[in-house]
Amino acid sequence: MPAKTLPDWLSYIESQHPNNIELGLDRCSAVLAKLDYQRPSEKIFTISGTNGKGSTCAFLTHFLGQKKYSVGTFTSPHFVRFNERIAINGEPVSDEIICQAFEHIEAIRGDIELTYFEFNTLAAIHIFSNAELHYWVLEVGLGGRLDSVNMIDADVAAVTSISLDHVDWLGDSLDIIAQEKAGIARSGKLLISGVNNPPASLRATSSRIGALLKQKGEDFSFTQVDDTWSWQGNGQSLSGLSVPSLPIENAATVLALLSYSGFELDFNTINLLMQNASLTGRYQTLMTSPKVVLDVAHNPEAALELKRKLAESGQSAIAVCGMLHDKDIESVLTILKNEFQGWYLADLPGPRGASALSLSAHLDEVNLFENVTSAFDAAVSRAKDEGALVIVFGSFVTVADCISHHQQNY
Repeated sequence: MPAKTLPDWLSYIESQHPNNIELGLDRCSAVLAKLDYQRPSEKIFTISGTNGKGSTCAFLTHFLGQKKYSVGTFTSPHFVRFNERIAINGEPVSDEIICQAFEHIEAIRGDIELTYFEFNTLAAIHIFSNAELHYWVLEVGLGGRLDSVNMIDADVAAVTSISLDHVDWLGDSLDIIAQEKAGIARSGKLLISGVNNPPASLRATSSRIGALLKQKGEDFSFTQVDDTWSWQGNGQSLSGLSVPSLPIENAATVLALLSYSGFELDFNTINLLMQNASLTGRYQTLMTSPKVVLDVAHNPEAALELKRKLAESGQSAIAVCGMLHDKDIESVLTILKNEFQGWYLADLPGPRGASALSLSAHLDEVNLFENVTSAFDAAVSRAKDEGALVIVFGSFVTVADCISHHQQNY
């Protein structure tokens, strides 16, 4: 393999398998068997869920860092740089380290074909193993049971939420999706469920595997009163916590993960975590004048959370939206249709990208643009004149384009 730079490697890896997604563990497990890797000295946390995976991983990483543990975090997708996917102690690893890992995976895989995500997952495992860390935090890419992250046995697994998404791959019923996501659990190991009203299949799958299920609403719970909240579970309780910028539901699941994993939840550490934990693209402030907020909301559950955040803000808002055509566009836009005083819709590129025109079929008065950056510039210009809030949402692609455009032009 003649590639030297990270972009060269990424281009090469993308060309090595005919499908971007091909669920199944046979290929990556065969390569893993050739990979001389060491598990972390403490635990591996594996996180699945329709929404909330990324923020749960962020909370975990921040907490473990505050406790002075070393932690490797594997997430996806990235926004600007591939390196964001593989972080040690919260910092993306270098191009050099990733290239060395890719070179090693390429050398041992032989004639086994790997998808882009499988290659990435194996590289992350190699990097984390060499770093001799205390903890790994692994975010499932798609589903759970057949996702390449699941080739590694989790010490603690979590399902953050369940709703319809990726139906072409995971099925069109919540029971099937719950079964897939709970498939990351292991016999005799914890499975933390932050799912509201979980489908029966989640409990059935946990029981079949022999996992130790801890269910929100039964084994742990939370309540919010105005601008504070409290958590109870596992004989521990915290009250008067600051409301985090990330969803409280995910914070509550993280506290269950930590408590049932043996951590003492002291108020000062947890409250500081609530105040400081943030995540790119999750109701993230990009600009302050005018205020621009990024949110990757792209399914109905996330749209409802965004609607709640907008109501809390009390500001008039303008939307910049671009979506992928395989998402539930109609439901997302119906939920948010009346929340914005202006819609700036953008075409997204590639075979999965939806056109602005197709989005407009679900809305009334709209502005159509050929790309995200043009829509962003027009919305920002209007927001300056009207003192409005700009919300960029609909896809990781949409948010990533705005981040790059802002870095280069604002």
